[in-house]
Amino acid sequence: MNNSVANTARLLWAGLRALLVLTVVCGVLYPLAVTGVAQGVFPDKANGSEVTANGKVVGSGLIGQRYDLPPKKGQQTAAPDLRWFQPRPSNGLGTNSVNTQYKLILSGATNRSGDNKELIDWVTAAKAAVVKDNSVPGHPISPTDVPADAVTSSGSGLDPAISPAYAQLQVRRVAERNHLAVAQVEKLVEQHTDGRILGFVGEPRVNVLQLNIALKQVVNLANQG
Repeated sequence: MNNSVANTARLLWAGLRALLVLTVVCGVLYPLAVTGVAQGVFPDKANGSEVTANGKVVGSGLIGQRYDLPPKKGQQTAAPDLRWFQPRPSNGLGTNSVNTQYKLILSGATNRSGDNKELIDWVTAAKAAVVKDNSVPGHPISPTDVPADAVTSSGSGLDPAISPAYAQLQVRRVAERNHLAVAQVEKLVEQHTDGRILGFVGEPRVNVLQLNIALKQVVNLANQG
């Protein structure tokens, strides 16, 4: 009986010691080490890839955001502010979710098949809106010129980037709305186009937030002149 109690006590003490050691190693030392290395080697990424403008944090390079006009009274969906480059659609979780306008960091895809009627309706409406919004006098947009990322949300619904093709499609509209030369806006797109990672991973992309920050700087300089 005494041996049984003693053995049980030793096992409990051994288990407690293992719990304490693992808690300190895995719950304190390891997180501190990883955080220290991240802050020392990749401080920008470790802190959320914050994007600043005029000394203020205006967003993250990893999360998309909308550029809309203030909603009018009774208006459920705000109209896009066409002075700025627009991101991908953000209806990743559908019309009944809180993810429709990037308001909350809630990620998800539509999970609808290519022949789903609701998805087809979304894409059809989005394409019509892209054509209407980006057609300028003398340069109408053809529906066949609209790239896929202009009318579909990403798998996460929070993609911060668009394709160079979609950015280029918006150039003339942005230039007209801001009274800038088309070549000037095209140069901004070119400067903010990132190539494939390591030269072969992924696709070329344009970060919309970074592009619009640069655009705002050009517009401010033009207004001052």
